[in-house]
Amino acid sequence: MEFRDLKQQYQILKKEIDQAVLDVMSSATFIGGDPVTKLEQELAAYVGVKHCISCGNGTDAMSLVLTAWDIGPGDAVFVPDFTFFATAEVVGYCGATPIFVDVKKETFNIDTEDLIQAIEEVNRKGKLKPRAIIPVDLFGLPADYPAIEKIARKYNLQVLSDSAQGFGGSIDGKKAGSFGDVATTSFFPAKPLGCYGDGGAIFTNNSDLAALLNSLKVHGKGSYKYDNVRIGVNSRLDTIQAAILRVKLQAFQDYELAAVNQVADLYRQALDDEFRTPQVPESYESSYAQFTLILDSSAEREFIQHQLKEKDIPTMIYYPIPLHQQMAFSALSLPERALNNTKELCQTVLSIPMHPYLKEADLTLISETLIESKRSFVIK
Repeated sequence: MEFRDLKQQYQILKKEIDQAVLDVMSSATFIGGDPVTKLEQELAAYVGVKHCISCGNGTDAMSLVLTAWDIGPGDAVFVPDFTFFATAEVVGYCGATPIFVDVKKETFNIDTEDLIQAIEEVNRKGKLKPRAIIPVDLFGLPADYPAIEKIARKYNLQVLSDSAQGFGGSIDGKKAGSFGDVATTSFFPAKPLGCYGDGGAIFTNNSDLAALLNSLKVHGKGSYKYDNVRIGVNSRLDTIQAAILRVKLQAFQDYELAAVNQVADLYRQALDDEFRTPQVPESYESSYAQFTLILDSSAEREFIQHQLKEKDIPTMIYYPIPLHQQMAFSALSLPERALNNTKELCQTVLSIPMHPYLKEADLTLISETLIESKRSFVIK
């Protein structure tokens, strides 16, 4: 059994993917070209924005935006404490200070009340200048953007939506990637829309920002690649990856997004009486990058994970360490914050297999093993 079955996906899309790769090989255009241009157009149309700027990976996507915004030393950027390291890493990399904000246990996403407290704490101390918020669409569920955007307007902050896991999600029909001032996503293979290597993209309606980002991602180029008007980086999406993504984007729209939501519904029907399953607020849709359960203790998690492993059922813990406890940030003079929900989640979350090709028999085995394991767990 696969945690995310990319092998099965390839077998289904093999003819189209193989042809797309062969077309690139035959053209001998390995950087840029029609596959990249067309993918950017198709992604922008799907998300519902004017501009899509492809790049090397999701981390570069966020770094490019912070660079374009001239965020650096002395600036504060507010990030959720419960997420992948890259969200805060890019803040530290540009010299700014990440301010960690707790999340809601029900959605795993940034707690807007704690966000307000964090902003006001920074303002009171006066040592850092609040500049931006980076909400994360964790596990596929869009963050509370109506509230976040209202807070950003009140405190004059920019919003960079980290939709690395959220591609395909929506609020009232408005797609993830279209919220905030700018949004980014990742095409890492395990993401809702993944390529066969690294890749990323930036979404915005700001034409001036799009032009700047297109320059920054190619060595700060001006009118052509040997006219370098600023310091930039080398972060381009490979043409082969773009060709693969075009095939996978069509499958994602045609049936994969609907399929993962169907799997999620079946999981809930089987598990809701015994487990705390992911909550999706009314008018929201998740793309289910993960299906994550909250258990009662770390001991219960360890026991259940072992029982699942005995039946060759893969699981993952996303995430075992709060960001504020990562060694990389130990040298920063970070404000003391409670962050209790994050601390609890890191001890109790468990992600189970989730993908569009999960067989009904496997789903039944997973659910039955989970329930049996929970009922047999005895607190020592």
